[in-house]
Amino acid sequence: MINCTLEILNSVSPFVLSTSFVYKEKIFMKIIMLGAPGAGKGTQAKQIAAKYSIPHISTGDIFRANIKNGTELGKKAKTYMDQGALVPDELTCDLVMDRIQQDDCKNGFVLDGFPRTIPQAKALDDALTKIGEKMDYAIDVDVPDENIVNRMGGRRACLNCGATYHIVFNPTKVEGKCDACGADTVLRDDDKPETVQKRLAVYHEQTQPLIEYYDKLGILKSVDGTKPMDEVFSAIVGILGE
Repeated sequence: MINCTLEILNSVSPFVLSTSFVYKEKIFMKIIMLGAPGAGKGTQAKQIAAKYSIPHISTGDIFRANIKNGTELGKKAKTYMDQGALVPDELTCDLVMDRIQQDDCKNGFVLDGFPRTIPQAKALDDALTKIGEKMDYAIDVDVPDENIVNRMGGRRACLNCGATYHIVFNPTKVEGKCDACGADTVLRDDDKPETVQKRLAVYHEQTQPLIEYYDKLGILKSVDGTKPMDEVFSAIVGILGE
């Protein structure tokens, strides 16, 4: 089992020790988003964050922020990333725990992209337990593989400014040209069918077991991710409450 090093806060607000309850008309919740790559969990996480005024936290953002700010954890992560190696679970967990103990997370947060494996999930649970906390919801955005391949195959990206589009759901005004800067849009290698199939295989092997893990903990909720985005979000709000 992975140990996750933590600095325990000297004093803990009584609000932090309670989970998913309403106090003074504010909802306190800690959420993990699950789903295959391309299922739309990132989009839903952003909408959840906006509606409930809690931060949307992705491991990529955490890595970039810590590296940019030159923190000790960031320096350690950069050492691995510069070598093209995966950041160890222990260090990733430390980075996540450091982030979710910041002031803007006192009412809750949405984790997107972590945990990805059972060892990471157990490390997170152990770390939260040490500060008297636990996760409230694990929301699985369920989409069949065939739909994922079709969705991602329609994605287009501007390599110049980073804008993203979809040839069906969010097309550019001029075919093949970025609305923002006018540069060409392309199908990224990551979104090509053969690459997506490989990513899905990794997901089914490493990440899908988390669904059973959180189901056993009694916090798993599943929504049909094949429906329009607004309907998916409405289903999530139905789970979390207004």
